[in-house]
Amino acid sequence: MTFRSEIAMNRVCMHAGRRSQTGAGLIEVLVAVLVMGVGLLGIAAMQATALRNNQSALERTQATIQTYSILDAMRANRDAALAGGYDMARTCTAPTANGTLAQRDIIAWFVGMQDAMGATGTCGTVVRNGNQFTVTVDWDDSRASDNTETAPAALQDGVPARNRVVTVARL
Repeated sequence: MTFRSEIAMNRVCMHAGRRSQTGAGLIEVLVAVLVMGVGLLGIAAMQATALRNNQSALERTQATIQTYSILDAMRANRDAALAGGYDMARTCTAPTANGTLAQRDIIAWFVGMQDAMGATGTCGTVVRNGNQFTVTVDWDDSRASDNTETAPAALQDGVPARNRVVTVARL
């Protein structure tokens, strides 16, 4: 075998080796794109869950602030509060009577609560027991719901417990 025939033989072998590897780079790229696509979908799902939970936390904070708001109004008008002027059964619509300061405070509280938390599904209760008051705020948190709180054990008066803030205070 001559030197030239050896070189020609090596070239044939090199080309044959390359031909058997044709397309491997394209398959690797497709697998990498698939893995990256699945990863990006996972990141998007985590972001959506984080936004939903963040909104739920904001609504819970707003409900807590609203309970303190009506309690502060009652402290400012303590005599009327102790006389039952702020007592309110569970309602989801703003009261209309506004003759007394207590009634105007309740209307302002309820309207502020609905503005902060959304007008639909926001309900409030003020219950007096001597000088101890229980303020309850319920709201619709269905966007953050995973439908596990609709079981009868998880409901309180037909409202999921996670959608309720109860504050008890003495005046």
